[in-house]
Amino acid sequence: MANGPATTSRVGTSYVEWGPIFAGAVAAAALSFVLLTAGAAIGLSLVSPYPSQSYGRWAATLATGWVLVVTIGSFLVGGYIAGRMRLTWGEGNPDEVDFRDGVHGFLAWSLSILIGGFLAFIAGTTTTLVSAQVGRASVYSSERGSVLTPTVDILLRGSQGTSATTPSASADLRDEVTRVLVASVSAGQLTDADRAYLAQVVAQRAAVPAPEAEKRVGDAYAEAGRVVDEARKATVLLGLVTTTALLFGLAAAWYAAQRGGHHRDHNIPAKFVLFRMRRLA
Repeated sequence: MANGPATTSRVGTSYVEWGPIFAGAVAAAALSFVLLTAGAAIGLSLVSPYPSQSYGRWAATLATGWVLVVTIGSFLVGGYIAGRMRLTWGEGNPDEVDFRDGVHGFLAWSLSILIGGFLAFIAGTTTTLVSAQVGRASVYSSERGSVLTPTVDILLRGSQGTSATTPSASADLRDEVTRVLVASVSAGQLTDADRAYLAQVVAQRAAVPAPEAEKRVGDAYAEAGRVVDEARKATVLLGLVTTTALLFGLAAAWYAAQRGGHHRDHNIPAKFVLFRMRRLA
């Protein structure tokens, strides 16, 4: 219930107050990190190597919904803090005050994204440096190289009865085969020279006849195209979901900042709905 307009106000040289903006951004980033971590744990609990205990499709659907809910909810909290903690200004009509509060929510949203992006960059850089130090970094640790690993394994696998005598493929050979497949998929065709070379490598490595080696190469190229296309679609879907969540988060932060400013100017207590319902009862 409103207690009347606030009387404390001041006139300043800037309408942007970075203290409330920073507070709202930090709160939104921290809350989203905690909730997304909890969601990841719940999602892993739905995936199991046992088919009767695995709910992979449900996990993907719930993950998408959870990202949207967490993003919007976090920016609601951050925007409200940015608008509520801002000082009351003496000039400006109600529409102008709402706009200024909304801008504070927008800036809190922007700063929160920058904080999250910076933390993600630091985490990714640290992982890369650590991997390089232990000798695990490779030019094919990218998404395409990793998704083609099972295809390369099948391509270079020895035939039945020869696995005990056939040496394991070296890292250089696997990288070379991966490079050829990636380049061929990117170009949209497997040239005759590359096909012949891969067939020769497979025949020598897997100890299989030339016709079988050529068939393996054709199957591997088709599978590589399918896998890369699925990875591309997954990346596009992830980008669309992320963009949608962030845009809804922007709207949530703007609205919440305006509501926070309204509560600030009218001295409305910031309480949970449950507590307010008990008070009215």
